[in-house]
Amino acid sequence: MKKAELLLPAGSLVKLKTAILYGADAVYAGTPDMSLRTQSKFTLEDLKEGIEFVHNHGKKIYLTLNLYIHNEEAEKLPQFVQTLRELQPDGVLVADPGVFYYLQQHAPELKRFVSTQANICSGQTVKFWQSMGASLCVLGREVTFAEMEQIRNQCPDILLECFIHGAMCMSYSGRCLISNFMADRSANKGKCAHCCRWHYKMHLRLKDGTIKEVEINQDNAKAFEFLLEEEFRPGEYYEIVEDEHGGYLLNSKDMCLMPRLNDILRIGMDSLKVEGRNKTEYYAGTVARAYRQAIDDYYANPSAWNYSKYMEELYALQNRGYCLGFHDGKLTNISQNYEYTRTMGEWLFAGSIVEWQGDDAIFEIRNYINSGETIEFLLPNTLENLRLTLHEFEDADSGEITPKVSAGQGKKIRLRPQVWDRPINEIKKLLPQYVIARKKEGLKGENAEMYARKKAEFNQLIDGCPLEDN
Repeated sequence: MKKAELLLPAGSLVKLKTAILYGADAVYAGTPDMSLRTQSKFTLEDLKEGIEFVHNHGKKIYLTLNLYIHNEEAEKLPQFVQTLRELQPDGVLVADPGVFYYLQQHAPELKRFVSTQANICSGQTVKFWQSMGASLCVLGREVTFAEMEQIRNQCPDILLECFIHGAMCMSYSGRCLISNFMADRSANKGKCAHCCRWHYKMHLRLKDGTIKEVEINQDNAKAFEFLLEEEFRPGEYYEIVEDEHGGYLLNSKDMCLMPRLNDILRIGMDSLKVEGRNKTEYYAGTVARAYRQAIDDYYANPSAWNYSKYMEELYALQNRGYCLGFHDGKLTNISQNYEYTRTMGEWLFAGSIVEWQGDDAIFEIRNYINSGETIEFLLPNTLENLRLTLHEFEDADSGEITPKVSAGQGKKIRLRPQVWDRPINEIKKLLPQYVIARKKEGLKGENAEMYARKKAEFNQLIDGCPLEDN
């Protein structure tokens, strides 16, 4: 059976290298001016180094040209496409038919992939793009598994890609205008302000024209409800939920298809895509490692495969609660997180090894660490971890010793050979450059209750149990 490709986002050179270290078969990256990667940290020199790094490891890299262009962007196409020809990526992601046509005419040697922004949701649309010369089509997030299987059967001789993990957009594959209206920033030019995750408060307009804020507190929260009635659905009432933390009407949970990964692999999808170009290298490494092991284990023994052993790794990430997206069919209210928009998780990104200086590991701090705390290094090529308890911290530059350390401005500490309980040569093999580490978050009180509830809701979705509306 041909193995599916695990495709990770590369929002920076460090994230690119981390994703490759932890098992990605390919990465996708972009530059700020001609893609939906406006927050990309890549310079042209970084891209050249990244492409060389990926190819030296026998992996692939795809670059993005997937914005919907106006005339001002069209004027940049010749120069940008010439740069792409010089970089020689393994594929170019495109959404706009005009850009696709330009590449076909002026850079025919470049493989053209059709981005999820093109909203491909049927076999007929795949066949259209295939007739135009597309090598791969990325299916829209709105495609259900039943539809995906049909498309795979209808289009057996073209590469198909689908999303398996990451943030969901409340709009149609990102074709959203809320950000344009609220912040004058176009999501279709890669500048989404994520207004769907903002905190909205309720107000009342009195008859005299004055506006009063509706204060929700513990004394009145259960006294009444706010309901919406749509003009053509009389008698159907939709609850607007707000508590003391606010209301999040449009906030989707994050997609996690690990529990359905065996189905996707069984039907022969070619590329499995992870969202998260603006996430940390901890996110890239953790997700890559979990899905890498899951994919390899499936191909080794499909009948014995079980998703549960990999889920704890994914719960170690900060998330908004997980859902199955559209995979099982119509979305329910359980796919939305009306309670909070922030991410929560049981672990935090502690830092990463940025280099070895002789036998000293230089560890960049990404979160506070107190004396006596234990951090876990995530080992590549396995789900095992290496634990290390630190009681003091040596500044990598000044040598100053402190009982605790906080992140900020590239703060780094030096880990001497004596801190390990194994020979240093073994440690250096286990913990190469870009290895990431985490520390326990320790959710408490209300946060712990909410997070446990989100995990329980996801388990019910996985099992296909009906859920009562909140």
